[in-house]
Amino acid sequence: MASVPAALAGATCWPRRPGPVLDWLIGDARWLPDGPALLSQLSIRLVETGLPLARASFHIRTLHPQLFGIGVYWQRDAGQIRVFRAERGVERTDQFLRSPMRVLFEGAGAVRQRLDLPNAEFDFPLFEELREQGLTDYVALPITFSDGKIHGSTWSSDRPGGFSSEDLVQIEDLLPVFGVLLEIHFKRYIAVTLLDTYVGHRAGERILEGQITRGSGDTVSAAIWYCDLRGFTALSERLGRDDLLACLNDYFDAMGGAVEAHGGEILKFIGDAMLAIFPLEDEQACQRGLRAALDARAAMAELNARRRERGEETLGFGIALHAGEVMYGNIGSARRLDFTIIGPAVNLATRLEGLCRTLGHDLLISDRFAYYFIGWDLRSLGHHHLAGIARPVEVFALPEAE
Repeated sequence: MASVPAALAGATCWPRRPGPVLDWLIGDARWLPDGPALLSQLSIRLVETGLPLARASFHIRTLHPQLFGIGVYWQRDAGQIRVFRAERGVERTDQFLRSPMRVLFEGAGAVRQRLDLPNAEFDFPLFEELREQGLTDYVALPITFSDGKIHGSTWSSDRPGGFSSEDLVQIEDLLPVFGVLLEIHFKRYIAVTLLDTYVGHRAGERILEGQITRGSGDTVSAAIWYCDLRGFTALSERLGRDDLLACLNDYFDAMGGAVEAHGGEILKFIGDAMLAIFPLEDEQACQRGLRAALDARAAMAELNARRRERGEETLGFGIALHAGEVMYGNIGSARRLDFTIIGPAVNLATRLEGLCRTLGHDLLISDRFAYYFIGWDLRSLGHHHLAGIARPVEVFALPEAE
């Protein structure tokens, strides 16, 4: 296996020597917007000091339901940073298992490989690729965050003979401060992605902007989406846990994927139901909501076709579309808050969805939502009294639903 560089043996945990790059890391570097900018600026400054650096990268393992980690790459002659997002499951692939990064994540102090030595036998396929690119030396060094989790960085040279011992000490001396700044950036990145995942992007932005007190929020106009899976109670009695969860995830992929593809925001999953909004920031919001509903209907048709092929029962659903003012903000107990929407318009949307089964349609549109489609060939299903709603509501369906 590629060895630990002698220059890095017994490495200290904090810089030993001052210098202009270290001064910059401790000072102005903290104002950079993100990790990729930090790597780019650091690499450029190292080259300016005479370090023979041709390629650098860092690899951060993330707390994210879909992503295993993020790799950020700088190349001296490329002119731009490249960001690679590795999905969960990559850690089981041959490419990862045969990579230096796996060795770092498992606790190796460093990995070094001279790439320009004649007849060199490489432990990792990556080294052959880097040699073909004209690189002469490769060093991988761990970056440990304050929680003890190990991440990685790589540094490559194209100078004949590669890095000197002094070069390696210079890189290693900067890593503790570089790691602290990276951790700050990625703690924020993780906070943002988790908020996006669990409360939605717009709600996450509001929370990070400081709307965190109970009762804080705004009144907004929005197109409101509410959908429900038909027969879920009976389905949950017939299916095992894993099959039931897979069924729900497939259903929510069809519904949620369509909403997000058209600029909507999923606010919450309520058992087998889903609440989402399309803020009326422009006149296209309701059109986007309706296109999302049509795409969700098509996605459900494809899902049901696959289920029939597997001998599984098909899934029924109902979608209701309404428009109106809602209170969008923090609601809940003193110790447990939810960033969501409430108001009569939300109540109407949920009651309207309940009519889907009664009227025999999988998509129903309220009169307030239909107002934005004057001139469209919507079919009125008459006025209906909805539980808890004072006024009778005229309900519409699309002509092709007949």
